[in-house]
Amino acid sequence: MNDILNKFYKNQGSLYKILLCIVSTILIVYLFPKSGKFQFDFQQNKPWQYDNLYAPVDFAILKSEDQLEQERSEAENNIIPYFIYDQDIANESKAAYENQFASVFTDSIFRDRQKELKSFGSKILEDIYKYGVISDIASFEDGRKVYLRRGNEIEETSIENLNTTDEITILINRRLVNSPYVQSVNRFKELFFDVVQPNVVYDEKLTNKELNAELSKIAPTKGVVNKGSRIVAKGEIVEQNTYQILKSLQAEYESQSWTASKYNWVVFGYVLLVSVALTMLLLFIRNYREAVFENNTKVTFIFFNIILMVLLTTIIVKYDANYVYVVPLCILPLVIKAFFDARLGMFTHVISILLLGFIVPNTSEYMFLQVIAGIVTILTVSELYKRANLFISVGQITFIYILGYFAFHIIHEGTIDNLEWETFSMFIITGLATLFVQPLIYAYEKIFGLVSDLSLLELTDTNSKLLKDLANKAPGTFHHSLNVANLAEAAANEIGANSMLTRVGALYHDIGKMANPTDFTENQSTGINTHEDLSPYESASIIIDHVINGIEIARKNNLPDRVIDFIRTHHGTSTVYYFYKKAQEQDEDVNIEDFRYPGPLPFSKETAILMMADSVEAASKSLKNPTSVLIDSFVEKIVNKQMDDNQFLNANITFKEIQVIKKVLKSKLNNIYHLRIEYPE
Repeated sequence: MNDILNKFYKNQGSLYKILLCIVSTILIVYLFPKSGKFQFDFQQNKPWQYDNLYAPVDFAILKSEDQLEQERSEAENNIIPYFIYDQDIANESKAAYENQFASVFTDSIFRDRQKELKSFGSKILEDIYKYGVISDIASFEDGRKVYLRRGNEIEETSIENLNTTDEITILINRRLVNSPYVQSVNRFKELFFDVVQPNVVYDEKLTNKELNAELSKIAPTKGVVNKGSRIVAKGEIVEQNTYQILKSLQAEYESQSWTASKYNWVVFGYVLLVSVALTMLLLFIRNYREAVFENNTKVTFIFFNIILMVLLTTIIVKYDANYVYVVPLCILPLVIKAFFDARLGMFTHVISILLLGFIVPNTSEYMFLQVIAGIVTILTVSELYKRANLFISVGQITFIYILGYFAFHIIHEGTIDNLEWETFSMFIITGLATLFVQPLIYAYEKIFGLVSDLSLLELTDTNSKLLKDLANKAPGTFHHSLNVANLAEAAANEIGANSMLTRVGALYHDIGKMANPTDFTENQSTGINTHEDLSPYESASIIIDHVINGIEIARKNNLPDRVIDFIRTHHGTSTVYYFYKKAQEQDEDVNIEDFRYPGPLPFSKETAILMMADSVEAASKSLKNPTSVLIDSFVEKIVNKQMDDNQFLNANITFKEIQVIKKVLKSKLNNIYHLRIEYPE
């Protein structure tokens, strides 16, 4: 039982990653569509890349969306609208005319002809209400036939026969201008303005019922392809008709009623492919990013981001596949690069795109655009903490998307006449959404406990509480840390290491000296050396303990683990040589392990750079009359001794890079200790 528990404990990291891979595979496959995927990938106006294709079954040819839209539009244009004629309103208007006529035509000039005028007005009113009065017919074009429903009777007429309230004045003028009653025009206008009311309304419900009946008659198909008929030959250009037949075959295939057995096989196929992709990512991390692989939180973080991108894309595809480019997929390589490095960011991005290829339309086009956009993202955003860089990168990403879409459109259509400008706006939205990466990185730092260059930039502020305490309590150590930071940053830049991380590590590497600052020579401003009254063992213990103290102070102040690594490794397993030699003078049988730092050894380029820069800068204070030759030999001696002691054995740094670092350190120290001319007093 104990053996089993021991094996479980030793392999719990590996077991966790296997479980993570299984859970991620299940989640991703759950999000995928479960219908069978059509086995052919084709595009309009491009050659058919497969063997001759014959119809496997009889299937109907679906009409294209444009054809269906055209037929719907024709049905809407040909439908005859219905209007309701209200006889009661017409009768009320006629009754009001009878009642108000005498009160309007009261002048003596009309008194003798009232009967004639009233009869003439009644005829005009009858003409007005022959087809009725409507408030507005602006939405109907001239000459259109309409149905006028009077009770249970329906009459077909023209839209022009319906009078609008604005046309009544024109009708009165036309009827009276050539009549013997022309002087009564204004009185009739006044009377009709009061009594005439609209009595015809558009019957939208009945019209829509008729329209829906006509739309239901539109067939979604146009012919049938018989089983065994050749659909397309190898190398043949997929023209519009062939393309529509292929789309019909694809729809027929995907609409099949899947049995439980078929469904299970589809799921099993997805599981195999997704698990292979995620396993390749894990193997890449294990072989090339061992430090990341050993940290379960970091591996979980990478898988979480992949699942998040699959989730967002699936939601958009289910809503409307045309908006698939709205998902800001370039955030993924930016986030991974911010916390790890560009190579891992690109590899993760490619794996994600391969997975998304199962659910997006136009797979090859989508994958090409997203891979190119990811490459541009990785190449252009060198320093994410600089806001200008991010904005420039977003502009370049958007441009690449637009350029790629434009090129694909030309290839497919052979013209630029029908460019879809809505797609360009989607690319702009995607670019702007990429700017969300900065608040997302901040959230990830809090959730997963990771640290990015943005946080490292904040840690370089010498006005931060911890660095101000270091400057106040151990000013000599603070000055030493600044010098080391400058040396290490310059060296990191030369060999392509993370210069920001190296600078932060250098600034905080000696914070442990705040526990007892006067025990270190750089802080002994009074000239009193406390080690004169101590044994070499006690002195060595004090010097070595500044590493342990530094780790404790760093943890209390919530410094990231990446920064604490510099505190732990900046002396590696080297010895406190001065006190070791002093102890040998007193007793030759001295155990060197009593004077050795606990380690660990530097395990990255950045921590190795700090060890070199720290040793060289500290020892340079002992040079009394520094010259260029002396400085060069001095740097060579210190770094070579560290190499002989195997201090860089675990760091992924090459001999060539160490030579470059030596060169930078020599150049910088020569600049620091350059000779000045002696000015006259």
